Amino acid sequence: MKTLGLVGSRGYVGRELEALVKRHGGLELRLAVSQRDGLSAADIAAEKLDAYVLALPNGASGAYVDAILRARADAVIVDLSADHRFDAAWVYGQPERRRGEIRGATRIANPGCYATAAQLALAPLVGRLEGPPSVFGVSGYSGAGTTPSPKNDPENLKDQILPYALTDHVHEREVSHQLGMRVFFVPHVAPFFRGITVTVSATAAATTTREELAALYRDAYAGEPLVELTADVPVVRDVAGKHHVAIGGLSVASDGKHVVVVATIDNLLGGAATQALRNVNLALGFPEREGLDDNVTVTEQR
Repeated sequence: MKTLGLVGSRGYVGRELEALVKRHGGLELRLAVSQRDGLSAADIAAEKLDAYVLALPNGASGAYVDAILRARADAVIVDLSADHRFDAAWVYGQPERRRGEIRGATRIANPGCYATAAQLALAPLVGRLEGPPSVFGVSGYSGAGTTPSPKNDPENLKDQILPYALTDHVHEREVSHQLGMRVFFVPHVAPFFRGITVTVSATAAATTTREELAALYRDAYAGEPLVELTADVPVVRDVAGKHHVAIGGLSVASDGKHVVVVATIDNLLGGAATQALRNVNLALGFPEREGLDDNVTVTEQR
């Protein structure tokens, strides 16, 4: 058995991750706390656990990382915030693209939820596009967290979709950085609770057909059990409470150059908790999908 500590257990993602870990055959959840529980970073680090998952707001992980490293330098740390996604000293934890680097790593930056869906939708197109692609993203309001705000208030969202962070969103920078190409991204929040859909619109550098586009995606994700390719446009309700990303709706305009791809993912699981547990598994030497045999949804609409 390996020991795990979860910091940020009261947030939506923390709750989902706690449920997954409890079904894991090789992990003991020794510690599950929130910032409001009164334990200091030093108290948490003093447990000297094998691994820690930090499910904290952006900007809050630094003190915990420093304390953990002082107490146990070889502890695995998976940070769900954006604090280390641009840090070359940390491995970017997207298994489909970085599996070999994640195995045995001790510093892992978990990708953002929008960024996970957008990158998997875009990755097969890297090097094949003319100009920056545009990504239109829509998330359920659980993506805005538990702290009350206009973005997670069902009454405020009723009968509308709310665009926000129109430029320079952290996930726009994240996807551009990780794929090595400029990407335009505009997020929106809608009056459903969980799930994300992203629609990628891009111009191919050379003319292509829908059949060629579909073959490109089949080749890219052959053998990836948590990437589901579908001929139809994937919809949010079909991935809610699930671990995988669904990619489909592949379309090519009559000019042979304008391509569209749609991806959906559960922002709390596939875009966060599921990916974090996969990263812990790879880092500690467990089978990648240990603990993921059953889809687990503990956070319902509220």
